[in-house]
Amino acid sequence: MTDAAALLRAFDDQARSAEWTFPDPDAQVDQDGPVFRVSWPRRRGFVAGPTHLGVAGTELDEIIARQRDFFTARDQSVEWKTWGHDTPVELPERLLAAGFVHDSAETVVVGLAEEMVAPVHVDGIVLRETKDEDDIHRLVAASSEAFGKDVGFMVPFLLDKKDDPNTVIVVAEADGRVVSSARLEIVAGTEFAGLWGGSTLAEWRGRGIYRALIAYRAEVALRRGAKYLQVDASEDSRPILERLGFVKVTTTAGYVWTP
Repeated sequence: MTDAAALLRAFDDQARSAEWTFPDPDAQVDQDGPVFRVSWPRRRGFVAGPTHLGVAGTELDEIIARQRDFFTARDQSVEWKTWGHDTPVELPERLLAAGFVHDSAETVVVGLAEEMVAPVHVDGIVLRETKDEDDIHRLVAASSEAFGKDVGFMVPFLLDKKDDPNTVIVVAEADGRVVSSARLEIVAGTEFAGLWGGSTLAEWRGRGIYRALIAYRAEVALRRGAKYLQVDASEDSRPILERLGFVKVTTTAGYVWTP
């Protein structure tokens, strides 16, 4: 199935609700009207809802304010995730009016895992899975260098995730130096797996490492029973993914409240 509409239906039916349907063991999930609020002890919260919220105007403003106030009381930031095909279409402007800040805009692409497994060899590069704390610090430092900004907030996130059986962290090393990394997240109870967190040091780009990491994770996903791979793709990675056979199904944007 590579029809965009059919892939979007599969994504909506299975993957997007997984954050609140199959939460992490240490997550607390609360429903407030049509939206779901997910909170963790040590990391940023998450809010999202179904494709059609069924509320608008003042009622929507009140729901937004309650999520903002909940995380303000915890002194935690929160991301409210939206998708381009959702209603009401006014949700993003209501979030901005409530003090949320537009944080990211990406394209959601979905592909078939079986089509992504062709192995890719890159001279001088070794791919391996890791749960090691030192490796996590090294890969986050490399990601900060690759992105040109500090992403140290990823350290506690990945430390929380490293022993999750549905998370696979992969590093690409050259002579023992982490030059790229990414992770696979199996969406429990569904046919989906997400590809997340890809970053490569500038001097190592254009050599096929990104493609190799996709193939590696696709093979793991297939072994775990996943049929579909989903990526929230930046404009740098989207063209590469589409050339590999991924299909654009919608867009997504995050809006962040920070106390």
